[in-house]
Amino acid sequence: MRLFGPLSVLTTLLQNRLAQAKNRLLRMGHEVSIALCIFSPLGPGCFECCIKCLGGVPYASLVATILCFSGVALFCGCGHVALAGTVAILEQHFSTNTRDHAVLSEVIQLMQYVIYGIASFFFLYGIILLAEGFYTTSAVKELHGEFKTTACGRCISGMFVFLTYVLGVAWLGVFGFSAVPVFMFYNIWSTCEVIKSPQTNGTASVEQICVDIRQYGIIPWNAFPGKICGSALENICNTNEFYMSYHLFIVACAGAGATVIALIHFLMILSSNWAYLKDASKMQAYQDIKAKEEQELQDIQSRSKEQLNSYT
Repeated sequence: MRLFGPLSVLTTLLQNRLAQAKNRLLRMGHEVSIALCIFSPLGPGCFECCIKCLGGVPYASLVATILCFSGVALFCGCGHVALAGTVAILEQHFSTNTRDHAVLSEVIQLMQYVIYGIASFFFLYGIILLAEGFYTTSAVKELHGEFKTTACGRCISGMFVFLTYVLGVAWLGVFGFSAVPVFMFYNIWSTCEVIKSPQTNGTASVEQICVDIRQYGIIPWNAFPGKICGSALENICNTNEFYMSYHLFIVACAGAGATVIALIHFLMILSSNWAYLKDASKMQAYQDIKAKEEQELQDIQSRSKEQLNSYT
């Protein structure tokens, strides 16, 4: 009866050791199957290995990254060309005096430089978020075994959530701002369509249809001519600068909207990853407690062996 307690402890310890050995053998077998998949495409288990590797790709982050890159590229590329075309239209038709639109030209030039910075920043930020998605997905944990998280890692994930939220709010403003030139060009284009309409009869009525660009506040009220009417306005609408700038502003606005959707998608992914890291930290604490208990079990085993030796 005195030997029952130590023997039960010894039996439990042996069962734990057998379970650990089994897990190590399974892990070694998994690593061997990966090696066979890499070096021998026709080797056994290649299909299962490839399926498991494809399962480690964070497809949600990948889709959000592609959408973000596409939206930023459309906004920056089309916006840059459309701004240059807008300056050309103003200089040639609405403000012949350079001093009248000097401030506007400087603002547009500054915006073009800002576009370069936006493109570079979001290229790097998208890659960082994609890498963060790779390293926090649960499939990567299953592929590479033990996964440990730290307080620094959770803090970085939380920082990405906050930064993405701020960028999403900022891009909502950019999206609204990019709709302003679309509205302006649409008004000019619709006025030209009225001039071309068969219902417009008589030269006098045509010449009374005008567009005053000064009312939008982009050039001062003393700018000359500032207002274009009739056939001159129709000629402006038929120029390549107007046609290209109008459609490029529409595409740039669509690109800004796509970027907003991508950032919202990123925000959902990052929030999910942060919750996953939080759960992983709890699991890590549980494993530490379990390891401590196993160490205490080993101490009990050693003491039991000493007692057995003393009894025998």
